[in-house]
Amino acid sequence: MKSNSPEPNKSKSNSPEPNKSISPEKEFSQKLTFRDYLIASESKSNKPFPISRLIAPLLVQIGLILAVPAQALYTDLTGKTVILQTLPVNPYDVLRGYALNLNYNISRTTTLRRLPGWREWVRRNTLRNRQIAAGSSLYLILQEQQSFNRGVPRAWRPVRVTSDRPNTLPNNQVALKGVYQEGTFNYGLENYIIPEDQRQQISDDLLQAQQSREGRLPPIVVRVKVDPQGKAVPVSIRVRDRNYRF
Repeated sequence: MKSNSPEPNKSKSNSPEPNKSISPEKEFSQKLTFRDYLIASESKSNKPFPISRLIAPLLVQIGLILAVPAQALYTDLTGKTVILQTLPVNPYDVLRGYALNLNYNISRTTTLRRLPGWREWVRRNTLRNRQIAAGSSLYLILQEQQSFNRGVPRAWRPVRVTSDRPNTLPNNQVALKGVYQEGTFNYGLENYIIPEDQRQQISDDLLQAQQSREGRLPPIVVRVKVDPQGKAVPVSIRVRDRNYRF
């Protein structure tokens, strides 16, 4: 006697049911073996390092190192020789370690405020609190003075100030760029590195100059080169009858 109950579907019972909960990423990670990982890491490590990534930072560093001497060389070649005179210096204070620290009369606002163009410059560079903005640029026009003494050249005389660099000037004038900082103007000529063999000689010359002036502090004559952009580099300083080149 045949049973009327249906037979079970053997094909459905024998086939495994797919796991629909596994994501493609997990399925890929299950298939990836440790050997595959080693092969991929080795091929990545053997990839050549782009040399441009090494050369580019090196070129930037070299450019920064060479920028300062290149600017000084350009100013020395294209600049005009100008004579400046420092304020009276104390032989015991002017030399600190290996640095020579100098102050100029043209660095003082009390000197520049007497010149034509000063009020206009102050108006353009004053903040709302009536203080001059730090870092404000100024161009000081200096004019050559005829020297009657063959030994010591006369310092160039300041004649006016301006906010903008003049396009043209007479041959006996030059525009020196200064920056306002902490109540004075800095021209980049205030500090010098002095070799050890010159340091003691300069100190002795300053002391002798002070004695010859009956205790009065002596000034120092500084010879600089000023390029067409107003930047200056020192060339030499003169103490008494001795000239020291940089």
